[in-house]
Amino acid sequence: MEETNGMPTEQQNTKNEQQSATPDAAKIAELEAQLAQAKQEAADNWNRFLRERADLDNFRKRQERVLTDRVQNQKKAFIHKLLGVLDNVERALVYQDTLSREDLQQALRMVQWQMNEVMRSEGIQSVPTVGVAFDPYMHEAIEAVENSDQPEGTIVEEVLKGYKMGEETLRPARVKVSMGNK
Repeated sequence: MEETNGMPTEQQNTKNEQQSATPDAAKIAELEAQLAQAKQEAADNWNRFLRERADLDNFRKRQERVLTDRVQNQKKAFIHKLLGVLDNVERALVYQDTLSREDLQQALRMVQWQMNEVMRSEGIQSVPTVGVAFDPYMHEAIEAVENSDQPEGTIVEEVLKGYKMGEETLRPARVKVSMGNK
C-alpha cells in the first residue's frame, strides 16, 4: 500500500470522501430546511387566501342583502303612498250613488291631484308636449298633421301623456306632429 502524507491511500480516499460528503450533507440539510420553511409559508399563504376569499364572498352576499332590503323598503314606501290614492278611489266608489255629477268630478280631480303629488314626490314628471318641438327621445309621433298653423316638427296634440324620471324617459308621450302649412 502506498502512503501519502503518512496515510495509506485507501484511508486518505475515505477521509476525502467524508470531508467532501460533510459539506454536501450540510448543504442538503440546509436546503431541506429551506424547503420545509417554504412549504409552511405556502400553506400559510394558501390558508390566508382562502380566508380572504371567504370574507370577500361574505361581504358580497351581505351587500346584496343590503341592496335587496333597500329596494324592498323603497317599494314599500311607494306602495304606501299609492294605497292612500287607492283608498280615496274606493271611498269615491262607495259614495258614487249619493254624489252629484259635479261632486264625482271633484272627487276624481282630487284623486288625480293626489296621484300627481305621489308621482312628483318620486321624481316623476310629465313630458311637455303641445307647442314643443318634437323630440324622438321623449315623444312618439302617431300622426303627422297637414295644414297646421304650427311650424313643421311642432307638436299640435297630445294623445297619451308621457312621463320621465330625471332625464330618463319612462314612457314617451304619443303625439300628433305638424307637417307645416302646405
